[in-house]
This record gives sequence, C-alpha cells and structure tokens, in this order.
Amino acid sequence: MTQPSPTALTRVSRNRSFGGWQDVYRHTSTVLNCEMNFGVYLPPQAETQPCPVLYWLSGLTCTEQNFMTKAGAQQYAAQHGLILIAPDTSPRGCNLPGEDDDWDFGTGAGFYLNATQEPWAKHYRMYDYVVSELPEAIAANFPIQPGCQSISGHSMGGFGAIVIALKNPGQYKSVSAFSPIVTPSQVPWGQKAFSNYLGTNPDDWQEYDPLHLIKTSSEQLRLLIDQGDADSFLGTQLQPSVFADACHAASYPLTLRMQPEYDHSYYFVASFIGEHLAYHAAALVE
Repeated sequence: MTQPSPTALTRVSRNRSFGGWQDVYRHTSTVLNCEMNFGVYLPPQAETQPCPVLYWLSGLTCTEQNFMTKAGAQQYAAQHGLILIAPDTSPRGCNLPGEDDDWDFGTGAGFYLNATQEPWAKHYRMYDYVVSELPEAIAANFPIQPGCQSISGHSMGGFGAIVIALKNPGQYKSVSAFSPIVTPSQVPWGQKAFSNYLGTNPDDWQEYDPLHLIKTSSEQLRLLIDQGDADSFLGTQLQPSVFADACHAASYPLTLRMQPEYDHSYYFVASFIGEHLAYHAAALVE
C-alpha cells in the first residue's frame, strides 16, 4: 500500500477496523488558511490495489469524528472495497469575531461553500477544499482508483454533497444524502448561512441552492435521499417534498425514501448506511 507522505500529512490516530484501518490525518490547508483534520478508512483491499473513494460530508456541529464513530460504515466499506473520506465541517481556530457565537453558523457550520463576505472569505472556503484541495491530497497519498469517486452526506453535509455533485458534472459517479437541507434559501439555517457568508442579495445565493441548480444541471446523476418522517426539522429546515417537486419539473432522477418513525440522528444514518454504500459501490465498482 502507498504510504502517506510524512511531509504532507500527519497521522493523528490509527485503529484496526473490519480488516482495514480507520485513520485520522492532519494537514495544513492553503485554501482554508488553517490546520484541518480528516478521517480516512482504508479497506483491506487497499493493501494490494487501488480502490474507489466515497466522500462523506457531515452536518452542523460535527467534526470528522461523528461519521467515523457513529455510522458503522466501515464494515460495508470493507465489503465493497471503498475508501471513505470524512473531512471536518468548517475551518478551526481562525479566531474570527462571532465564529463561535452560534451552533448553526461559523465553527462547525461551513456549509460547503466559498464565502465572499468579510471576515469569512479568507477561511470559509469549504467548497474549494472538498472539491479540489482535499481530493488532491488524497490522490497524492493513498491508493485511490483514478476517476472513481462519489459523494454523500447528512443534513448540512447532504446539502453540500448535492450541491457539489450538481456543480461538478463528470467528477462523481453517484450522490446520496440523509436528511439534506435542500431548500436553503427558504429555511432559517440556509438563510442565516447564506446572508452571512454570501451577502444579503438572494440572487447571489443561487450558486449554492439545489432548487436552482437542479433546473440547470447538465448531468443526470441519479440521486438517492433518505429522510425520516419523524425528523423534527422536516418541515422547518429540510422540505424534501419541495425539492422532489423541483426534480420532477426538471425531469431529474431522484429517489426520495421517506422512512417511517426515523429522526435526524445518527441512529437513522446507521440504519441505512449499508444500503447507501451498496448504492455507491454499484456505481463505482464496475
């Protein structure tokens, strides 16, 4: 197996898991102007051959740890031979005014976009980090199969996965999400983030609004969404039915599964993560 370059990445932890390795690495991000952690699960197959990659984007308040420790994804990644990459959800330690005032904005709430407003623009560029800088670091240090990557996420991360897939045709083989924020311009979480990161003109928000992007998408990449019908944020922050209507109007291939009695937690994610990894493996392992 290709070993990570010690000059580029510093390994923070390593744990054996389902015949592979669950690692955490730290590196200096030039895009975000800070130190960043990310999780990497290397399945047993990575010992002898290149493997496809699934990027997982976590939600509000999360770090790289939540998915790794709560989703139970490693056993399925080992079965399918998938490398899992779980970045943090925002820059850390930038000491910006107001950065730590709210749980749904600033630290732990990068929203996977490129901020244009001060003081956020210098650091809060999670879109470029996930789309370009992190994949370049992964490709340089791990045995990945070129051209074989997919993306998924939960809540804010589900929003990020959908937006990134729609804005980068040809870069991902598949996309899925759990409880994603799919109408950000219409709900408090999205409006708060967009107005602060992108400015108060709603026209400037369209670049990261799935409702707008679905209308202009040049690629019909099939999308799987799982949503619990007992999610306390369902009507106020998520609104999947509104997004489903937009997909239908645009003839975009969406599979929306409403799961009875499931909420917004990682208990929900863990219940269906095996199906999502099988879905991505079908697109990645050809």
